[in-house]
Amino acid sequence: MLKKLSAPTDLTQGTPWKGILWFTLPMIIGNIAQQLYSTVDSVVVGRYIGDNALAAVGSAMPILNMLLVLFIGISAGVNIMVSQYFGAQKRESLSYTIGNGLTVTAIACVILIAVATPLIRPVLVMLNTPEAILNDCANYLLISVIGIAGMAYYNILSGIIRGLGDSFSVLIYLLVATVINIVLDIYFVAVVKMGVGGVALATVIAQCISSVLSLIKLAKMHEYFDFGWKFLKPVSQYVKTMIKLGLPSGLTQAIFSSAMIVVQSLTNQFGEQFIAANVVIMRVDGFAMMPNFSFGMALTTYAGQNVGAKLYDRVTQGAKQGTLLAVLFSAVITGAILLFGKGLMGIFTETKDLVELSYKLMQLLAVGYIAVAVTQSLSGIMRGAGDTVTPMWISLITTVFVRVPVAYGISFLTRTPELPFGRQECIQISLLFSWVLGAVMTVIFYRFGKWKSKAIQ
Repeated sequence: MLKKLSAPTDLTQGTPWKGILWFTLPMIIGNIAQQLYSTVDSVVVGRYIGDNALAAVGSAMPILNMLLVLFIGISAGVNIMVSQYFGAQKRESLSYTIGNGLTVTAIACVILIAVATPLIRPVLVMLNTPEAILNDCANYLLISVIGIAGMAYYNILSGIIRGLGDSFSVLIYLLVATVINIVLDIYFVAVVKMGVGGVALATVIAQCISSVLSLIKLAKMHEYFDFGWKFLKPVSQYVKTMIKLGLPSGLTQAIFSSAMIVVQSLTNQFGEQFIAANVVIMRVDGFAMMPNFSFGMALTTYAGQNVGAKLYDRVTQGAKQGTLLAVLFSAVITGAILLFGKGLMGIFTETKDLVELSYKLMQLLAVGYIAVAVTQSLSGIMRGAGDTVTPMWISLITTVFVRVPVAYGISFLTRTPELPFGRQECIQISLLFSWVLGAVMTVIFYRFGKWKSKAIQ
């Protein structure tokens, strides 16, 4: 049974929605596990260290996400190539894509560690990070950067395995890593008293283990591709295609992370409690976003395999059915979070004012999760077909030209003697507006159908 579940899935056969659902469910569970990484970190920090430490982790996350954009881009490019070559049954191209992806990731890790490490503290100071949380924030980022290879290789290896149609194995490795992360979190923080740095170290170790397990799994899939030193040597044809496809996805994430960093500077002005409230919101928000990102990744693989097999009508059919599934899942989870939100937020802190503030701000975002379901699903189809540029432009417009100006605009217009920085809700209102606009734009560009001409030849 386990062997059948972990075998690559051919998404070019059968009823589209059934294949998409079967492929997505392990990813939803896996994303729950991945979200538990951040959630457990926040619970342990909030309960054992305090609200300021919780704020420190929150201030570090936008910067850490920015550092990961390079690997997200590589992973996106490789995932698209793997799914299309797998669908087209091109064994040699598939082998070189996988090998070159691993090599490029190693080079990127070395460059990133060398460049980012000395810049951590200056960047935090530039972003007006409160003095009370500056040291904890810097320690968290330093450990995360030094251990970046674990995060990077998990992204690339899980993307490859999913591109081959196996989402179950990735789930198993995530569950193993999550358990390890939880145990180490409690040990490093509650027993060893390492503080915020212990949380970062636990995550790095857990992700390194999941990367090793993913690599072992990949090495055993030799019936679908060849795995050896020959394919690790960079070949310009595959590296260029990887960059061409992955760069827009990486830039999309970079744009999003840049906007978060700019908005984080505004957030920091509202003080430690508001920063902590945003951390709580992000953790709960992660669960609301799970079906959206899961269906987006599933539809990328679905589109890639079917475009590789030149089954364009089937891609369109799957886009409609997959998007509907994503919206239904998102609606159910969003409803549950609204009903039980206060209880969920009370897990992170015993401070009642912080719980109330977090829940009030979370309510502003609720409708937006449905909009993101549409955006992620249709963007997944476009990316899987090879059109990674259109989602990038949509992200650029909605984050840089909409979210940031709206956030700062509301903040400026609502300033009073009692509220010198304006209303705190400006952060959530700007995010909601950008999500809804993004969904509308994605539907329009998807209907143009230009993604159909972007397949790898």
